[in-house]
Amino acid sequence: MAGANEVLLVRHGETDDNAAARFQGRIDTPLNDRGREQSRALAGALAGEGLRALYSSPLARARETAEIVGEQLGLALVLDPRLMEADAGAWSGMLSADIIAADADAFAAWRARRPGFRFPGGESVEEQDARVAAALLDVAAGPLPALVVTHGGAIRAVEGLELPGGSVPNCALFRVPAPLPTTS
Repeated sequence: MAGANEVLLVRHGETDDNAAARFQGRIDTPLNDRGREQSRALAGALAGEGLRALYSSPLARARETAEIVGEQLGLALVLDPRLMEADAGAWSGMLSADIIAADADAFAAWRARRPGFRFPGGESVEEQDARVAAALLDVAAGPLPALVVTHGGAIRAVEGLELPGGSVPNCALFRVPAPLPTTS
C-alpha cells in the first residue's frame, strides 16, 4: 500500500514510436497494443495502493494510460499540461540513432541533463524541470497518495530516483515521498 504522503510516478505505456526508438517529444502518439496491456497490468498492480488522486499529462499516450488505470481503480483523472514531455523541437519524430549520428555530443548532453541543454528549436532542460516541479508541488499539496502518469523526461526531472541505466522504461513506477525533490 502506498504511503499516506507518497506520490507515485509512472511513465506512460509503450507507443509504436517508443518501440522504434523514435523521439516523440510533444508529438501526440497513442499507445500501441503492448502499451495498453502494460497499462492494464499497471492498474492491477496498483489495485491495493489506496490511491486517492490521479493526474496525467494530456498527451494521448499518458492520458490513455491514466484512463485505463483510473477506470479500473475508480479514480477521476485530472489533466495537467505541465506534466507533458519536453518540446523536443527539431528532434521530434527523429530516430535516436539518427540524432546520435548527426550530433552525438548534443545527444549525450541531453541524456546527462546538462545545465543549459536545449533541444534544437525546442525547450531547455531547465524549462521542463521548472514546469514539472510546479506541477508535482501542486500534486503533493492535494490528496495523497496520488498517481502521476507522465513521460520519461518529466520523471528524470525528479532528483534522487534510481533510474535503471539512466532510462525510464514504459510503465515503470517510482515512489517518491512528499515533498518531492526536483532538479529545479
